[in-house]
Amino acid sequence: MIMKEKKVVVTGLGVVSSIGIGWQEFWGNLLAGKSGISRVSSFDTSEYDRHNAGEVKIFKSRKFIAEKKSKRLGRSSQMAIAASLLALEDAKIVVNDQISKKGIVCVGTTTGEIGIFIKYHDNKFRGEVKFDSNLISVFPANSVASNIAIQNDFRSQNITFGTACASGNYAISYAFDLIKSGQADYALVGGSDVFSRMVFAGFCKLFAVAPQMCQPFDKNRKGMIPAEGAGCLFLESLMSAKERNVDIYAEILGYGLSCDAFHMTKPSPEGIFKAIKKAIVNSDISPSDIDYVSAHGTGTRENDIAECAAVKKILKNNVPMSSIKSMLGHTLGAASAIEAISCCLSVSTDQIPPTINYETPDPLCDVDCVPNVSRNKKVRVVLNNSLAFGGNNCCVIFKKID
Repeated sequence: MIMKEKKVVVTGLGVVSSIGIGWQEFWGNLLAGKSGISRVSSFDTSEYDRHNAGEVKIFKSRKFIAEKKSKRLGRSSQMAIAASLLALEDAKIVVNDQISKKGIVCVGTTTGEIGIFIKYHDNKFRGEVKFDSNLISVFPANSVASNIAIQNDFRSQNITFGTACASGNYAISYAFDLIKSGQADYALVGGSDVFSRMVFAGFCKLFAVAPQMCQPFDKNRKGMIPAEGAGCLFLESLMSAKERNVDIYAEILGYGLSCDAFHMTKPSPEGIFKAIKKAIVNSDISPSDIDYVSAHGTGTRENDIAECAAVKKILKNNVPMSSIKSMLGHTLGAASAIEAISCCLSVSTDQIPPTINYETPDPLCDVDCVPNVSRNKKVRVVLNNSLAFGGNNCCVIFKKID
C-alpha cells in the first residue's frame, strides 16, 4: 500500500536572541529595526581590534530549567531547551505518551558546548586543574539535541547536524522528510550556538569581523558580527494540526541542498543557485511565486556578492531580500533556524523585517534589501537561504497555509 505524503506545517515557535526571548518580543524588535549588537561582556577583548558581538545578555536559564539541573548543562543546551519549551507552549503541546514515542528532535549546531571546554582550559591555564567529570557527557555537540530530548521526553530519534551555518535548515529539512513520509508525527527542530572567545578569535583571525556593525549588501560593509542564540520550531502534519485545532504559522513546501566543493570559506554563486533551484523544483512552485527572500546576508564581501548573483539569476523580478543578521549578528548553527522563525512570521503577518545599517548601494548587490525600515507586503511564499563554510547550502521554502 502506497502511503499518501503528508503536508508539514509549523505550529510552534521559540527563540532566544539578543533582541528578545520568545517570538513576540523578538518579532517586535525585528520589525522595529532594533540592534542586538553591543560590546562584548563575557571576556576581555583588549587583545583584539574588534570588540562587538551579539551576546544574549538577558537570558536567565533558571526561568526555564531547575537551577540544580541547569548547572549541569552548557549554555548552548540551556538556550536550546528554553527555545524548545517556548515552541511547545506556543504549539499548545502537552507531552503525552503518543507524542513522547512519536516525537523527534533535530538540532543544528556549529560549536556545540565549546564554552565548557574553554572554561576548563582557562581554569587549567590559571592552575585550577580540578576536572569536572560531568564535562565528558556535556561537551560533545550531540549533547544539545540529547538534552532537548531528555527535557521534553521525546523518545524517538534525536539527530544533530554539524553543517556549520546551514545546520538549522538541515535539521528542519530532515524532520520535514520524516513527517511528510509518515516516519514521524512530531518534531522539535532548530539550532543553537553559544558565543565564545574561540569563535570570536577565529573570525577575527580570518579578518571577517566588522569593527562596529553588520551592514549586509552595503558597498562599505566591513564584515560579520559573531553572535549567539537558539531557535526552535514545532512541526507536525497538517492533519494533526487541524485535529488539535491550533494556529498554523506556515506550511513547509520543500528544500534544496547543494555542496559547492569550491572553497572552505568563499561561497560559489553556482552552488547557491543549485540549492535555490532544487528548493523551488521540490516545492512544485515557480520562481515567480516567491514573494520574499530571507537572505543568509552575513555582511562579508564574498557572501553578499555570491548570494545576490545567485538570487538574481533565478528570481528575475526584484524580490525583497533582507538580512536579519544586520540586527542579530551571525548566530552560526542557530542562524537559519532563527531566520526560519522570521520567515514563518513574515508569512503569517504579511510583514518583512528590514536590513538595518544600510547606507550606500553596491552595484554588485543590486537587490531590494528592504533598507532600514520594515515593510508591510502580502507574503505568500518565502525562501530561506543558508550558506555555510565548506560549501554547505540549504534553502527551505515556507508558504502561507490555505
